[in-house]
Amino acid sequence: MRDLRGAGRAELRYPLGDLLVVSGMPGSGKSTLMRRAVAAADARGAAVHRVDSQDSRERVERRTPQWLPYAVYRPLVRLAHYGALRRALRSDGSVVVHDCGERGWVRRWLARDARRRGGAVHVLLLAVEPHTALAGQAERGRRVSRQAFARHHRAMTRLLTDATTGRTPPGAASATLLDRPAADTLTTIAFG
Repeated sequence: MRDLRGAGRAELRYPLGDLLVVSGMPGSGKSTLMRRAVAAADARGAAVHRVDSQDSRERVERRTPQWLPYAVYRPLVRLAHYGALRRALRSDGSVVVHDCGERGWVRRWLARDARRRGGAVHVLLLAVEPHTALAGQAERGRRVSRQAFARHHRAMTRLLTDATTGRTPPGAASATLLDRPAADTLTTIAFG
């Protein structure tokens, strides 16, 4: 377990073909970090697959009437996200996945797939305070419900407690903790 809170690093590097799960509460900066720091290609020149649920949501929203509440089309967003993840895992390339940390079955799925591919899963935890995550939601103009945020907060609290006591999430080979300043310092997430 690497705790980089308060001591940022410009680059994180993972083995070729491995999977990276970026976890954090809604509004913590997962999508922003992935868009800004994940290298487009690995050391071999192969594409790094970035699977972000926010991208899936935006694709579905382009085809959905604006008046329709998100709760109605949320299942379509999840289906699109997991479909994109399944397609990325069929490749032999490195994969970076946006994850709220709430669904352990996703990490178990990724761990099984990584073993099948001969690689490993790594977890990058964005350890931000709830008020910071809520401010991030306000900044992007999109909030999750109070109940959903509480669920995400509980799940992240469990993951962070485990990580800070030296336990990696089940199925993960490594865990790295970043706070917001460390995430802002990180410029590159690369494979190889």
